[in-house]
Amino acid sequence: MKKKGRGSLAVFPGSFDPITNGHLDIIARGLSVFDDVTIAILINSGKQALFTVEERVELIRDTYRGEPRVAVDTFSGLLVDYTERVGAAVIVRGLRAISDFEYEFQMALMNRRLNPRIETVFMMPAEGYSYLSSRLVKEVFQLGGRVRDLVPPIVERRLAEKYGVKAPPATPRRRPRRAR
Repeated sequence: MKKKGRGSLAVFPGSFDPITNGHLDIIARGLSVFDDVTIAILINSGKQALFTVEERVELIRDTYRGEPRVAVDTFSGLLVDYTERVGAAVIVRGLRAISDFEYEFQMALMNRRLNPRIETVFMMPAEGYSYLSSRLVKEVFQLGGRVRDLVPPIVERRLAEKYGVKAPPATPRRRPRRAR
C-alpha cells in the first residue's frame, strides 16, 4: 500500500458486512476533505459475518473500480497501529444517530490515548441514510424487502446469491396523472 503524506490519507474502518449507500456517503464526504480514503475492513473472528472478508474486499473493489482515491484493505489488532502503519493521521467514523455517539466518543478517546498523533473525524451521512445499517439491510432483504436504494447494485446481487433468492424486481415508476 502506497503511503501518503500525513493528513491527506484517512482510514474509514468497519466490518462492512455488507457495504451500504450510507457507507458510500461517508466515503464521499471523506474524499471532499482528504486526498485519499482507505476502507479498512476489521478482521474479527469473534463476529459471525454473512460475507467473508475476501468477499467484502471484492464487493468494495467492484463498487470503487476506477476510483484511484479509494483503496480497500484489511486489518486486525489496534486501529491506531494500522492507521499509523499506512501513513494516515486521521480515522473517519460515521455517526448515524445520537445512539452511535457515546460508543464512538469512547473509542475516539481511547484511540487518542493509545496514539495522540491520530485524530478521529466524525461525519454525519445524508438524512436519508441516518437509519441505515448493514444489519438492517440484511434483515430487510432476508424478509423479502427491497434494498435497491440502500446498497450498491453488486451488493444486492450478492445478497440474492447468499440467500438463494432472486433479487426483488425494481418497483415500476408511476406516471404522473395528467390534469384534465
